[in-house]
Amino acid sequence: MPSDPKERSNLVIVYHRQPYEEVEVDGKIEYHENKSPNGIVPTLKSFFGRFDKGAWVAWKNSDDPAHPDFERVVEISDAYGTYNVSRLPLTPEQVTSFYHVTSKEAFWPILHGFKERYNYDPVDWSTFREVNWAFAEAAAAEAAEGAVVWVHDYNLWLVPGYLRTLRPDVKISFFHHTPFPGADIFNVLPWRKEILESLLACDVVGFHIPRYVNNFVSAARSLLEVDTQKREKVKPELNNQTSALSEQSVVTELAYEGRTVRLAASPVGVDVEYIENLAKSEETAKKLAEIRENQGDRRLILSVGRTDYTKGGIEQLESYERLLENHPELRDKIQLMHVSVAANANMTAYQQIQEDLESMAGRINGRFGSFEWQPLVLISRPVPFKELVAYYRAADVAWITPLADGMNLVCKEYCAARTDGDGVLVLSEFAGAAVEIATAVPTNPFSYKSMDSALLHALAMDEDERRGRMKVARELVKKQDVRFWAEDQMRALDLGSDEMANASEPA
Repeated sequence: MPSDPKERSNLVIVYHRQPYEEVEVDGKIEYHENKSPNGIVPTLKSFFGRFDKGAWVAWKNSDDPAHPDFERVVEISDAYGTYNVSRLPLTPEQVTSFYHVTSKEAFWPILHGFKERYNYDPVDWSTFREVNWAFAEAAAAEAAEGAVVWVHDYNLWLVPGYLRTLRPDVKISFFHHTPFPGADIFNVLPWRKEILESLLACDVVGFHIPRYVNNFVSAARSLLEVDTQKREKVKPELNNQTSALSEQSVVTELAYEGRTVRLAASPVGVDVEYIENLAKSEETAKKLAEIRENQGDRRLILSVGRTDYTKGGIEQLESYERLLENHPELRDKIQLMHVSVAANANMTAYQQIQEDLESMAGRINGRFGSFEWQPLVLISRPVPFKELVAYYRAADVAWITPLADGMNLVCKEYCAARTDGDGVLVLSEFAGAAVEIATAVPTNPFSYKSMDSALLHALAMDEDERRGRMKVARELVKKQDVRFWAEDQMRALDLGSDEMANASEPA
């Protein structure tokens, strides 16, 4: 790792994923760009070009971390510039403990409000601390004097606190990519105080929407002596009144132990330009024509998500079954394409959901289907993004109904792909994106009546209303795209575009 201060980085990004794909070519490992340029990783890498030197810290599997069979630090040169990638060697057991067990079985259900699914027993907290300490050490070794260190997501909750101890000179920003629950739910975690103290070691803590910011403040107040220094009115573009997650005001600054911590609500967006270019491509046009020919006069309803209890897949299929039962006139007139891809095939909770989805799909098709018509198509494999864009273009309705979701980018991808200006988005009130996209048809996935009536309303909507709603939705998704999110987070550090240009000067 860099020992000469001149070799250190002005921007260090700490994220569990490596910023490339490793591909073996003629017996040698090559580092290739991620297959899909759409997403957060390319956006984060784009900031390297604005700093004098950049670095990325991630993990990599190793059977013997003391003597890994790979270089700990590699230099990458790609379209985004030249930067270091510091790979932390973690054993498969460490990854399972820190990520699959502690993060997914203990933290994930609490973050999404599912206390009944919380599993404390298998958590090895010492391993979680150990891994987070390793990330903090790697970031400290890469960071130049006064550098910006940008840490991402709840599996690295303890990194800011450790890093502040190791390097009190650096600026630390943390972005939380999931929901953050209120104190009554968050405080179920036995390690709540340690986590909050670490996050309050940051200069900036970012969340998707104001509700999660205020929830974080409520948890911090319940355990620590924190003072609210500034509260502001929520911006209109984050205050859709039909969302269950709306807030009227949001805390933007806290004081804790002599430090000022800025809190930022910045919704992650999608790469609209990339998606629009795909939507307009000849390849998409060809696939779209094929889909429409297969559909004939039937309306296509599209649902895309992970196989996860937070995504509401079971509740959605139950609603679809009720719709076909109570409205026989819709039979042979509609088809639901439900894409549900396993988040982690090794976890029992997800296996059970997958089995339940397959069982329900079989029942629905058995009850209502015919030789000519299959009411439900269940897809459990990942769909290539280029192909998915064609389905976004073809779908009369995007039916996105999570029970809880930090943001939900599928609904934004759908709007971005609708370069034709048509299509209807039905969106759960409990998706973070619902506070932004006010013209979506809102639905409450906990209510049979709300779920069923929202889909019926979407199917019956006339063209003028569809286009009016989609126009407004597309304008917002285009404005608050993934670059808007990243810039907003940097501005919270007093590092907008102009300031970042200055940050490229050696410290």
